[in-house]
Amino acid sequence: MRVGPKPQALVQRKRGALCLLVSRLVLTVSAPAEVRRRVLRPVPSWMDRETLALADRHFRGLGGGVPGIGQAPGRVAFVSEPGAFSYADFVRGFLLPNLPCVFSSAFTQGWGSRRRWVTPAGRPDFDHLLRTYGDVVVPVANCGVQEYNSNPKEHMPLRDYITYWKEYIEGGYSSPRGCLYLKDWHLCRDFPVEDVFTLPVYFSSDWLNEFWDALDVDDYRFVYAGPAGSWSPFHADIFRSFSWSVNVCGRKKWLLFPPGQEEALRDRHGNLPYDVTSPALCDTHLHPRSQLAGPPLEITQEAGEMVFVPSGWHHQVHNLDDTISINHNWVNGFNLANMWRFLQQELCAVQEEVIMRSCSGINFEDFYHFLKVIAEKRLLVLREAAAEDSAGLGFEQAAFDAGRITEVLASLVAHPNFQRVDTSAFSPQPKELLQQLREAVDATVAP
Repeated sequence: MRVGPKPQALVQRKRGALCLLVSRLVLTVSAPAEVRRRVLRPVPSWMDRETLALADRHFRGLGGGVPGIGQAPGRVAFVSEPGAFSYADFVRGFLLPNLPCVFSSAFTQGWGSRRRWVTPAGRPDFDHLLRTYGDVVVPVANCGVQEYNSNPKEHMPLRDYITYWKEYIEGGYSSPRGCLYLKDWHLCRDFPVEDVFTLPVYFSSDWLNEFWDALDVDDYRFVYAGPAGSWSPFHADIFRSFSWSVNVCGRKKWLLFPPGQEEALRDRHGNLPYDVTSPALCDTHLHPRSQLAGPPLEITQEAGEMVFVPSGWHHQVHNLDDTISINHNWVNGFNLANMWRFLQQELCAVQEEVIMRSCSGINFEDFYHFLKVIAEKRLLVLREAAAEDSAGLGFEQAAFDAGRITEVLASLVAHPNFQRVDTSAFSPQPKELLQQLREAVDATVAP
């Protein structure tokens, strides 16, 4: 999901859901939350003691900061064999250094969507999609129209979009209506029992969707579908989240820039480019620093393959074939500090909290409740020394999560803008929750 101006209806829906937090959230450390299941239960995220110690050393070394820009790799790593690649391998190789990778199609070969949404020839199975979802109203973007740094959207029944898609193909991939792209369809929220995919173990610590599942109103799980030539303009994912994307069918071309590289691509007015393939970037009068930017990392993602996009990496994506993909945005302890820094930068940019919420979908009060939901569930695991919680996350994972929340919550509580928030109705009080976390974290490291 890209960062940029949202349709007003979406902003209002997200805002309304977030405003329900104080009155509706009843999660406490005395009982686990009931979380709606939308996909098959994930395999537990086995953060063992060695991985926990490695991650703790890494973040202690940062001293409360976030990773630097770093040097982009010469190529994107490819992970071929599921049985030979553990969660600990993913932490060491990609989460801690914040680097992208591609997983082979072997990781997704059992998915229901790959069996049912695709013809034997490897193309979208329009007939199955029409039978199953034809009357569902979906969001569709016009790739040919620029609206700020995004594309305007309309909503239509899926059957109407598929009719358009077929006509677009028959017209030689051209239409008077332009190139339309189905984006940000919350299929898994609307069809919770559908066997669409199995959540990979590497992405099972997913606080963003865990939080929205607790509210039972939204999620950051999306389906994208569109013809060859459809594309997503240059962006970084919302809240500086991680993302993963699987091509159910078709191929995509990714152009990725590591954090900080995007600054060299800004124009003389400070705006990021809409299209990093545009010849306009060669205009040094308009883009005076563009020659300082390195070339993007390029990925050609084949059918069934899964791309991991790290936190803060700007990217642009083009569909090379008729393509359907499943995409998640997710946050956890490994990029929580990035999310917190992003929210502080948003506040500095807009100066007013009400504007901050309409731009990013969240303000400091909302961020506290996001941390609270995850913190209380992790405290339950730590206090009961449970083998695992309802999401399948073990004791070591809960200890790591609690440590990362403690560090960021301490910074939030000390922030002068948060200190102006009326917290009288909060339960527990922010400082009380912080103390609970500190005690729990200290207990996990006590001799």
